[in-house]
Amino acid sequence: QLQASGGGLVQAGGSLRLSCAASGSIASINTMGWFRQAPGKQRELVAFSRSGSSANYANSVKGRFTISRDSAKNTLSLQMNSLKAEDTAVYYCHDFTRGFWGQGTLVTVSS
Repeated sequence: QLQASGGGLVQAGGSLRLSCAASGSIASINTMGWFRQAPGKQRELVAFSRSGSSANYANSVKGRFTISRDSAKNTLSLQMNSLKAEDTAVYYCHDFTRGFWGQGTLVTVSS
């Protein structure tokens, strides 16, 4: 249902853009977001987008990450700038409304 892509290896200070393609329309999905899970840690919420409302971000990424959704392309994106080593994790997109998860995409930031 959700296909995440865009992860990779990047140096600290660099940027990556993650994409999450839905198999169907996302126009009716009220809330979508991104989570991440670092090795040995619990999965944490990074950012979420609720229809008709401004986006919300974890304090650790605020000002560096931007979540966006393109209903025409049925895609949720996460632009990640000024990446830090502590951003290294597997990133998952999530459909809060229907409970779907993407398969995860690995982001590795080298210091």
